[in-house]
Amino acid sequence: MFRRSLIGSAAAAALAPAVSRAQSFPSKQLRLLVGFAAGGGGDIVARILAQELTRNGMSVLVDNKPGAGGNLAAREALRAPADGHTVLMANVGIMSVNPYAMKDVGYDPVTDIVPVCIAVDFSNVLVVHPSVPAKTLAEYIALGKRPEGIEYGSSGVGGAGHLAGELLKARSGAKLIHVPFRGGGPAMNDLVAGHVPSVIASAPTATGFMREGRIRALAVTGARRSPFDPDIPTIAEQGYPGYAATNWYAIVVASKTPPEIVTTLHGIITKALKAPEVRDAYAKQGIETVASTQAEAAAHIARETEIWKKVIADAGIRLE
Repeated sequence: MFRRSLIGSAAAAALAPAVSRAQSFPSKQLRLLVGFAAGGGGDIVARILAQELTRNGMSVLVDNKPGAGGNLAAREALRAPADGHTVLMANVGIMSVNPYAMKDVGYDPVTDIVPVCIAVDFSNVLVVHPSVPAKTLAEYIALGKRPEGIEYGSSGVGGAGHLAGELLKARSGAKLIHVPFRGGGPAMNDLVAGHVPSVIASAPTATGFMREGRIRALAVTGARRSPFDPDIPTIAEQGYPGYAATNWYAIVVASKTPPEIVTTLHGIITKALKAPEVRDAYAKQGIETVASTQAEAAAHIARETEIWKKVIADAGIRLE
């Protein structure tokens, strides 16, 4: 009996610091790192989430660190103290592409990073400037099969738009020339201005311009049509069956972050994501809210990694 009491006391003593850390979190401003410029999809997702967290009494800083396909932000997140107060809005490029298509990204997505949740998921959309003589995907591909090909912009090297373009290039045989920008916002600005003929953009970046008639949508990159823009056909149904390349954003932290802090952070983030105001704000941008569990997030990222590692290997994609 005495021995059991000692064991129980020791266990309680070991548990006490963890409970204390979880109860006191957050104790300072939450820094939400975004690896792309203001105005792009990741930035819009982050700012809607930050606004809700602020309404719930938290102090949140959305910190844009564009460059290297999101790698600069990832490295910045891992340099910060692993106390849960610095989180990264990670995308498919950061987690499932860059580490396998670039020489040295400066982190290991499996051992250095732990997912908190998948926040949102949505298709990208292939959009063109009104001056481009293509009103269907077939006509766009025909332009890409000319000797000079056709340029398409994206939010950056290794991002979902770039991947979607590389996959379409491989499937169609068209000469699609990638023009990387430092975020979806700058890419869209150049498209609207007519400096680049086409962009594979995130829904939140493109939706407003599409509805104003300033750009023309040809296809969405997901396996099914977007419930928010059901009139835009998929690439798959326009002659490329099985084609699918979606965009998603996950909240992740350094793997050294105490598990109890990760659990507390998960509860805070998913509560905000499930708020009706947040769901409505995302829906207006063509974004579907996910708010996954930690296990679901890890499984989703693992599946995406296997898919894109194969695409990278098969197509011989090397990103600089």
